[in-house]
Amino acid sequence: MLKSEQNEFITRTGPDTPMGNLFRCYWIPALLASELSEPDCPPVRVKILSERLLAFRDSEGRLGLIDEFCAHRGVSLWFGRNEECGLRCPYHGWKYDVNGQCVDVPSEAVESGYARKIKLKSYPLVERGGILWTYMGPADRQPELPEFEFAIVPDSQRFVSKRLQETNWLQAMEGGIDSSHSSWLHRGDFGHDPLLKGAGGNKYNFNDLAPVFEVVESPGGLFIGARRKAENDNYYWRITPWVMPSYTAVPPRGDHPMHGHFWIPIDDENCWVWSYDYHPSRDLTHAERQAMTDGLGIHVKYIPGSFMPLANKHNNYMMDRVAQREGRYFSGIEGVAMQDASLQESMGAICDRTKENLVGTDNGIIMARHRLMRAAKQLAEKGTLPPGVDPQHQRIRSAALLLPKDAPFQDGAKEALVAVLGQPQVTV
Repeated sequence: MLKSEQNEFITRTGPDTPMGNLFRCYWIPALLASELSEPDCPPVRVKILSERLLAFRDSEGRLGLIDEFCAHRGVSLWFGRNEECGLRCPYHGWKYDVNGQCVDVPSEAVESGYARKIKLKSYPLVERGGILWTYMGPADRQPELPEFEFAIVPDSQRFVSKRLQETNWLQAMEGGIDSSHSSWLHRGDFGHDPLLKGAGGNKYNFNDLAPVFEVVESPGGLFIGARRKAENDNYYWRITPWVMPSYTAVPPRGDHPMHGHFWIPIDDENCWVWSYDYHPSRDLTHAERQAMTDGLGIHVKYIPGSFMPLANKHNNYMMDRVAQREGRYFSGIEGVAMQDASLQESMGAICDRTKENLVGTDNGIIMARHRLMRAAKQLAEKGTLPPGVDPQHQRIRSAALLLPKDAPFQDGAKEALVAVLGQPQVTV
């Protein structure tokens, strides 16, 4: 368990907090590229790390992420007109470019130079892999663009979605690196979800409900190995990489697309759950892409016009007690994503970790917490950049494979955990 002050330290990510400064060392997902689909399209509100921002694409296709509020009287620029390479506030006509620079104050003479004195806070916004990424840290420490494999494969091999989750980012992320729960919470989905069923490794999840966890540090975070009993003097290993601060990759199942998440704080009580699917060596099939669009696998169905899941805490996640009793869904809730979200949201907005009773299967969570806190302290005290910033740390994969009982997973799966473009995943 964590002490109260440790829980406070690791969950708060607003400006000038240790964990907020840690997040600001990385490129982080801000928007789907489709949300700013064309020049002069409507601007989009963005709230990340407790900062209220506004994103827009100008007349020449340039991307901007600026303070949401006009420097004049504090009006939200979401109401603004996106026109002629700038965003014009409808209240008094002040206009800003993609860098937050005011370029026109109609009430002031141009020759006065008044507009040049006004500049809103802004952050870079770049497109890669269907996502618009932002970097919110010091300009002189801006890292290279992210190189997670899903973001650099061709578009035809990738699907990305996001959803709102009404919890602190950490308890959501901790669920992502806890693969022991899949044998229970998601057991019903292995038989009918087209993005999960049919994989040879599924039987090991059912046959061994008490996996043994081994966790080792990687350059960017952790490799979390879950070991289950298998035949012929082997173990079945499912190896989950975690790259700081919040990237996870779920171990593959057969030839199904690989998938995983980012968990990005909106504020201290809400987060964006970014979910990606990709196949490293082939296009996604029409059926696979349609299943993802329909909210299967790790994706969700939405309330129309929003990124709020259709099943949510306000309608009890559409729980079906008959389906629960019959075993179609172990928790009575449809879909892997909302099975996770429902239980994580049930912990409250910020889980009280002083009341936990952790066991061996929680070793990955324990080590991730300590690595996050250690990195945030080293950043604050020494200015040391944290793990995961270097693109080399991001060129990793998850894996699912059989290994002899006497083989340490970090050695036996060493090559399988390296992302090589065009090469199929190692899976059972």
